[in-house]
Amino acid sequence: MAKAPTSSVFINCPFDDAFAPGFQALVFAVIRCGFQVRCAKEMADGAQTRVDKLYHLIEQCRYGIHDLSRTELDAASGLPRFNMPLELGLFLGAKRYGDKPQKAKRCAIMDVDQYRYQTFISDLNGMDIHAHGGDPRRMVEHVRTFLLTTSGRRTIPDLVELLESYDRFVEALPTLAAPFHADPLKVIYPDFERLVINWTQAGL
Repeated sequence: MAKAPTSSVFINCPFDDAFAPGFQALVFAVIRCGFQVRCAKEMADGAQTRVDKLYHLIEQCRYGIHDLSRTELDAASGLPRFNMPLELGLFLGAKRYGDKPQKAKRCAIMDVDQYRYQTFISDLNGMDIHAHGGDPRRMVEHVRTFLLTTSGRRTIPDLVELLESYDRFVEALPTLAAPFHADPLKVIYPDFERLVINWTQAGL
């Protein structure tokens, strides 16, 4: 296996409209803390199957942020979506069975409530689950804590600075998204990533 870059963070979370503010908060926090986001949203290669793309992404990432919030039954099919637990399993499997660089992987697991996972994925018993209550600002806080404590980097912004920057970004997003003629919560991922990078580089 290839060495997982120390700046790459794999984000595994719901991509539906309801979770869009949360996804954008996770992306913002990772980039503003000085790391690179990797996620399924960046994948556009029609020559690969989705799971092969996920293998490739996970292999390349030292860190992972996994949100297990979406456990509700789909209104149309009556079935739950298992993508998030599957991708968490792939990440943990790479850490457990991979070579030395893969064993250096670290991850944060989030959910709406701290102990809800015991009902639907009890094999995670004993792991530290971070509850955010659906609040994007709490997600930003959890990302910062995770990256600060696991990476050892001391260039990560303090919490107050990070949250104030995030609040300003959210307030400015409708204006920033205007050139893309899109709802601020529906800006396509590459464009949104560029907005956050530009915001960070400008020190806003």
